[in-house]
Amino acid sequence: MKNYFILGAAVLVAMSMSSCKSSESAYKKAYEKAKQQQTTQVTTTQSTQTQTVQPVQTVTTTPIANTESTRSENLTLVSGAGLKAYSVVVGSFSIKANAENLQRKLNNAGYNAQLAANSQGMYRVIASTFDDLGSAVQSRNTLRAQYPDAWLLRK
Repeated sequence: MKNYFILGAAVLVAMSMSSCKSSESAYKKAYEKAKQQQTTQVTTTQSTQTQTVQPVQTVTTTPIANTESTRSENLTLVSGAGLKAYSVVVGSFSIKANAENLQRKLNNAGYNAQLAANSQGMYRVIASTFDDLGSAVQSRNTLRAQYPDAWLLRK
């Protein structure tokens, strides 16, 4: 009698364990469904990305003498003597201490460097400032030997 009881319990355990197994087709269906959703999301994301354009910063660029261009920004002078009509910007920093370090380096090199902040919170390091565009272009070209990203700012 005990043997039948143990045998019956073993059969019940075996049946319950075999009923818990997932079939391979269920895994395959789940995989295919996930793959289809992923493909749909990629297609939707690609079509959305091609339609959405967000400007990072609004900057006015005015072509001068066919090859020269200037940017125009509203700046607040942080330190320096004052800005003239055209300025040569050699660095732009979000951290004021970094901008001050470059300003100090330029002052030690003989420039009358100035520091200005724009409305987006960026600190512009200005190496030189001029009343006429020709002098500003000449200064920018000279500074590009050491600061390749130097650019012109129009007041």
